[in-house]
Amino acid sequence: MNNDERDEREPADGDAIALPAEVAGSGTLDRLVENARDYAKASTSDNTNKAYVADWKHFARWCRRKGTEPLPPSPEMIGLYLTDLAAPAGKAPALSVSTIDRRLSGLSWNYAQRGLTLDRRNRHIAAVLAGIKRKHARPPVQKEAITPEDILAMVATLGFDLRGLRDRAILLVGYAGGLRRSEIVSLDVGKDDTMDSGGWIDIQEVGALLTLNAKTGWREVEIGRGSSDQSCPVHALEQWLHFAKIDFGPVFTRTARDGKRALESRLNDKHVARLIKSCVLKAGIRADLPEKDRLKLFSGHSLRAGLASSAQVDERYVQKHLGHATAEMTRRYQRNRDRFRVNLTKAAGL
Repeated sequence: MNNDERDEREPADGDAIALPAEVAGSGTLDRLVENARDYAKASTSDNTNKAYVADWKHFARWCRRKGTEPLPPSPEMIGLYLTDLAAPAGKAPALSVSTIDRRLSGLSWNYAQRGLTLDRRNRHIAAVLAGIKRKHARPPVQKEAITPEDILAMVATLGFDLRGLRDRAILLVGYAGGLRRSEIVSLDVGKDDTMDSGGWIDIQEVGALLTLNAKTGWREVEIGRGSSDQSCPVHALEQWLHFAKIDFGPVFTRTARDGKRALESRLNDKHVARLIKSCVLKAGIRADLPEKDRLKLFSGHSLRAGLASSAQVDERYVQKHLGHATAEMTRRYQRNRDRFRVNLTKAAGL
């Protein structure tokens, strides 16, 4: 294996978890080393891990094309790399500021796994990144919030076969719970059902209690019953579990091609995004726009934004429900709701 191939691999196991020289190779701590590696990998989500690996591969290839090496970290070269991402010389499109910042985080993580430190405050990096943000930064592009009328129109496009029951439950539970798409598909029926579980459900008479292993730790989300069976997320969930005959393992699974039985394998979170876009088109939401623009407007986050914008309750309840650490983050999801509730112009006497 040449150096270029090694540079593009995921961090070698031995690089991630180092042992003192006096016990390295003795075999006495092999089990603990393996467990430590598993815990280290679990510190970030699978999607984040994949993104960080892709970031390292891209940087390693860039270094090879420039006739240099990615190891050890060179703040000067990383500053040039960031510049090339923001203002590429060829036909490659310039990356957004948020993507460049994410790439830098990916490099920092990758160097840390190799026992090296990348100082983001180094002047060669900090000055270039500050200039990129000052020159190219734009307001964040937010996905369209799905309204209560929208979600009802979307579920109305679904059939009542097994696949339709599942997708109806996904949309209604995701909307009422303000869930991320990864949180939806990671749910299990019971606690400790599977190794890759991200939480479990407890269906009660008054609603469903979801226990989630979120970014900020374990949290509980209460989903109450709706005003009718057609709009009730708990009823939709019960119908899916009953007819799919699911009482253990992943809540949302794939179905057979004929749509008549549920399979054991867990759905991928990309299914949620595809489902939302498909139902948006079928329901005629934002029909005033071309189809490609409508598809860009909506994503998995549209469910969370829809709940935050539509629930007419005190802001602190929405913050708790979404699992946000700050009220400011919740306000980003609420779009224009209550934006002018406090009028400082009139309060100042004008």
